[in-house]
Amino acid sequence: MARAEHGGAVDAIEDAEAARDELREALAEADVLLPSLGLDTVTFGCEYLPPLVDLGRCTPSVARKLAAALREGAAHER
Repeated sequence: MARAEHGGAVDAIEDAEAARDELREALAEADVLLPSLGLDTVTFGCEYLPPLVDLGRCTPSVARKLAAALREGAAHER
């Protein structure tokens, strides 16, 4: 892999990590914990997609908290 390509991949992974961390912090502010929140390492080597943030799994009560937080955020946007 060429040096520029490698740097671009590293930048993309760092961007995905930052997005994951930002989401984790925002969810914590809404009292929502997604225990499996992470990065999809399979997409690290993908040439046509950026690394993906994997939201993982959660309990039904956490899903409801997340839905409520999203609704509240959407209401503030209007």
